[in-house]
Amino acid sequence: MWMSGDRPRKGAWGRMSVEVETRDCAALSEAELEEMAAMGGSFDLARLTAAKDDWVLCTTATESGKLHGFTFSTLERIGGTPCVLIGLLSVKRSGKRDAVLKGLMSEAFHRALMAFPDEDVVVGSRFVAPDGLEAFKQLSELIPRPGHRAVGEERAWGRRLARRFGVDAQYDEKTFVVAKKGQSGFLDHVSSKPDKIAADIAAMFDDVKPDVGGSLIVHGWTMAEDLLKLGRR
Repeated sequence: MWMSGDRPRKGAWGRMSVEVETRDCAALSEAELEEMAAMGGSFDLARLTAAKDDWVLCTTATESGKLHGFTFSTLERIGGTPCVLIGLLSVKRSGKRDAVLKGLMSEAFHRALMAFPDEDVVVGSRFVAPDGLEAFKQLSELIPRPGHRAVGEERAWGRRLARRFGVDAQYDEKTFVVAKKGQSGFLDHVSSKPDKIAADIAAMFDDVKPDVGGSLIVHGWTMAEDLLKLGRR
C-alpha cells in the first residue's frame, strides 16, 4: 500500500517528461484543490472538495511544475477481490493528454502491484463518453464491451461497483448505465484522435445522458502476470 513519504516518480511518455506523485487525499490543501479546478475539465472546486473526503489517494501528473492531470482513487477489496477504483480522473485538454493519461494509469497499476502482488485485480470507473475508455485499453475482459453479452458474475460486478460509487439507486444492471445523478466523479478525458474511436465503442454510450448526470460503469481485469509488466518501474 502507499505510504506517506513516497517520492514523486518521473518517466518519459511520448515526448514529454511527466512527474507523477501519489499522496493521501487528507493531505491536500485548499490551494491544491483550487489548482485542480483551474486546470480545466469537468470538475469544479466543490466536486473536488467532496472527492477529497470520498477517496483515499490522489495522484497528480505535472510537467515543469504545471499540473496536467490528476486522479482520486482507492485500493481496496470488494468481497475479497482486490480492486482499483478510480473515483475521479481528469486530464488537461492539451497536446500532452495522451502521455499524461498513460502516466496516471501507469501509477495506478504500480500502486495495485504493490498492494496486491501475485493477484488478479479489478479496475473500475464511471464514464460519460467513449474517449475515457482509452485509459482501460490495457485491461482484459472489459464489461460492458461490444459484441459481448454479460453473464451473471459480470453483472454482479456492475452492481457492486454501482453500490461502491453510491449510484445504485439509478443503476440499470442490464445496460450498466446510471440514468442520472451519476457524475459525482468519472473518468474525464477527451481523445486527441476522436476519429479513431470505433463505432461500436461509441454506440455503448447511446443510452448515456450526460446532460442529466448519466454515466456508464465499466470494469476490467488485469491478470497478475500482466500487472507485473504494467506496474513495473
